[in-house]
Amino acid sequence: MNADQLAVNAPAASPRPDAAPTLRIRAVMLGERINPSGLELGAPVSSTPAAFRVHAGLAVIFRYGVVVLIGLLPSEEKVLIDSLKSRVTGEFSPFEEEIAQAQLCKDESAEAIQPGGPICLAKFSDDRLLLIADALAKSTSLARDERRVAAVFDVIEPFARKLAEQGRTPPRRRSILQLIGNALLVQQRVAGRVAVAEKPDVLWEKPELDRLYARLEDEYELKERLDTLERKLTAVSETANALTDIIDTQRSLRLEIAVVVLIVIEVAIGCFQIWSGTH
Repeated sequence: MNADQLAVNAPAASPRPDAAPTLRIRAVMLGERINPSGLELGAPVSSTPAAFRVHAGLAVIFRYGVVVLIGLLPSEEKVLIDSLKSRVTGEFSPFEEEIAQAQLCKDESAEAIQPGGPICLAKFSDDRLLLIADALAKSTSLARDERRVAAVFDVIEPFARKLAEQGRTPPRRRSILQLIGNALLVQQRVAGRVAVAEKPDVLWEKPELDRLYARLEDEYELKERLDTLERKLTAVSETANALTDIIDTQRSLRLEIAVVVLIVIEVAIGCFQIWSGTH
């Protein structure tokens, strides 16, 4: 079965006879990573990312934890997701997910994305569906990372407020280091595993689809969200580093005071011993 036949067999097709064929596309983030090595779900369509023809649709597996299901029934999606759980590292509960609709254009020269509406395609080719899967998977991953960074901001805010209002820093340096670690993990994931700024491999072979991918980037605001996320990560890192430096300075000051006190005590003891010896 080829990709163009998806339009006929897709379970999400509109019941109206005059409506354009429609595909339901669902991206699900199962965990931190998915290992697709040696995976056999059906006839292979792509190796990077790993994509397979399953029933009347496609399943696209991304190593950074996202699987995109195209044109499958809900029952088929559940079976496929359950079969992947053993390959998932750091499984999420609940899963992060996004849903989109792809529709055939009445005018094949007018591929476009309606604001908040379906993605209009000239045909349901493998290349086009892989581009949509890539954009939707990145959007789903970004949504997860955006929430993680927002949670870090929620923790940092009380620290900053206490410092501004009372001039006091949090007593535990370890909690600040954990915040830095969380920020670094998100930063490494965005820049390394997901590589939001990088274009999918299919565009190297099909450069004529570059315009479609640019529209997908605009629709899901991938670049804007990445820039915002990176600015937030920088702010988290700088704030946490500043708090850590202040805590270290206070510790050094306390240590210096303790040393001075010990010296004073030792001098006092020595003076007392001298005074006692002369009497």
